[in-house]
Amino acid sequence: MTVRTPALEDRLEARLRDEVARYEALSAQLADPEVVRDPERVRSVARERAAREALVDSARELERVRRELADARELRESADDPELRRLAAEEVERLEAVEGELVERVKELLVPGDPLEDRAAVLEIRAGTGGDEAGLFAADLMRMYQRLAERRGWRVELVSLSEGVLGGVKEAIFVVRGRRAYGELRFESGVHRVQRVPATESQGRIHTSAASVAVLPEADEVDVEIDSAELRIDVFRSSGPGGQSVNTTDSAVRVTHLPTGIVVTCQDEKSQHKNKARALKVLRSRLLDRLIAEREAERARERKLMIGTGDRSAKIRTYNFPQNRVTDHRIGLTLYRLAEILDGDLDELLEALRLEEQRERLATVGV
Repeated sequence: MTVRTPALEDRLEARLRDEVARYEALSAQLADPEVVRDPERVRSVARERAAREALVDSARELERVRRELADARELRESADDPELRRLAAEEVERLEAVEGELVERVKELLVPGDPLEDRAAVLEIRAGTGGDEAGLFAADLMRMYQRLAERRGWRVELVSLSEGVLGGVKEAIFVVRGRRAYGELRFESGVHRVQRVPATESQGRIHTSAASVAVLPEADEVDVEIDSAELRIDVFRSSGPGGQSVNTTDSAVRVTHLPTGIVVTCQDEKSQHKNKARALKVLRSRLLDRLIAEREAERARERKLMIGTGDRSAKIRTYNFPQNRVTDHRIGLTLYRLAEILDGDLDELLEALRLEEQRERLATVGV
């Protein structure tokens, strides 16, 4: 099989040819009587072949579309009948669009994705610099992600909420469950900055505040094993804003992981047992993220941003109310529809970030 992909970079084209050649070699092995006699080898070869099947199918489809595109272009240039030339031109336009989609599909398949992207996402939002206004902005971010979850059909489970004054949020931890929840939301990790005139500002001056967002993959028990001897568990009475009692039993739970010093508090549920279970889930996610960070230098750099202090200088995105502007500083993208974005319409931002990550991953693997 010959694969000719002029719209791809030369190294990517060479990589694609290698993958197709390997797939065909594996197919030949499955037809080899010597291989067939060894069940373990058959399983191994079949698994490796199956892992390449989607890529090879896309490569073959791309080759077919390019043959048809070449024929349509030739007809467009050589046909004597104007109507035939017009039809050929329409076919060229259609096939070029299909070709572009297939090229992107091939790129995605050539670069391995994040194995954790289908996990639920644990979001931690904390008010940073800016006083009460930072707490109000943290509440805005929490609502933004809840609205995004509604749009995606994801489910949100509140783990812990520490409220501030005027409806603000000091800290919120919640889990988002749904298809590719972590895969999409992980781009939100970092410090978010807001520029607006607070309701309490009598002089009409613009204030700058910040809140930090950390997005962690939810960990399973098999990912992180926690020794109960390494935990300190404290129980206390749940309380709301201003110290007002929420219930009259010691149902809130604070879990401290002694080796790392990580502390997780949960008081949303009335049951001490449920609060402990939720706190342990968050702890596992933080420990899993810590393990990944230790293994991967790039991931470690991301984690430093995620758990930053909320200082204005470490921003990844700015929400400017007077200009109706949202700017993502990582990719230099500015959109002038702040209200829609805060209402959960993050599609354009998340897609742009995904494409930039894909470009960087392609460069990382040398294609």
